Amino acid sequence: MTMPKKDAPLTIEEVVEASDIFFPLFNEVSSRMPKGAQVEDTLKVMESIAKLAQKERAKKRDEKTKEKFGFNKNDKKGSLQSQESDDSSD
Repeated sequence: MTMPKKDAPLTIEEVVEASDIFFPLFNEVSSRMPKGAQVEDTLKVMESIAKLAQKERAKKRDEKTKEKFGFNKNDKKGSLQSQESDDSSD
């Protein structure tokens, strides 16, 4: 199958694929909403959650990158030793 043009109508397969991604997310958020919440409320909350999730993903990605290159090591002994050596040079 060739790639449809940018402005071509969506196919049923494309809508089903998008629905398979969207509705589990919507249902998860909806199940946590207070009773009586409207669909619009759930969609607004989903937007906020998506922004937060993207932020958290970026933070985790940064942490993993730093760990990979060794910039984020928390070696208390090493930092203590370097402080002692700084103090002894005075």
